[in-house]
Amino acid sequence: MDNNNEITINLLLLGKTQCGKSSLGNSLLGSYEFESRIFPQSVTKECRLCKMRIPDFARRMGRELGLRLQVLDTPGIPHSSLNQDEVKKRVRKALSEHFPEGLHMALLVLRADIPHCEEDNQHTVKLTEDLLGPNWKYFTAVVFTHAEKLDDMRMTEEKYTNMASKSLCTLLETVHGRSIFRDYPIERPQEERAVLVNQILHFIRQNSYQTLTPI
Repeated sequence: MDNNNEITINLLLLGKTQCGKSSLGNSLLGSYEFESRIFPQSVTKECRLCKMRIPDFARRMGRELGLRLQVLDTPGIPHSSLNQDEVKKRVRKALSEHFPEGLHMALLVLRADIPHCEEDNQHTVKLTEDLLGPNWKYFTAVVFTHAEKLDDMRMTEEKYTNMASKSLCTLLETVHGRSIFRDYPIERPQEERAVLVNQILHFIRQNSYQTLTPI
């Protein structure tokens, strides 16, 4: 909590190259701040923080409450021009610079339309733990992008998670079931932002607005 009239929420985007991190960041902001496109090489090379203030987001004790959303986008791993240590170094520096008061939630972005093998998931978990420390599991949610493809497979979100690989099921259990399925960005970004932000705030409220200080 910042003050009596505004809440600041710090969010970190993590995931593999071309998983949809930057696109998710744009949806959270309700605008097109982060560069997001299909390209033969990794698009995001530098960590970048973008902010959005949502006035009158809620009411508390009869007063309007604003929400300041701070979203930190990061390069993916594996990266076409940066090695893993370079990416970690840039993310750690950005976290220290932009979130000195701590991180509310890391969003681990995975694609719902491709299989998840054990090696990939172990690599992703190891990266997250290296960056955030042993308590990462209490401050991380999984976001599945390209979830509209589930309709093509005639599969519900519940069926998808029930049929997931053992390693993916273990990951979801580790983060206490915190997951969000995100369809392809709709034409009404303000509506999508409201849905996503409310889902994430639900997880943050479960943590009583506590923050994680990365190692």
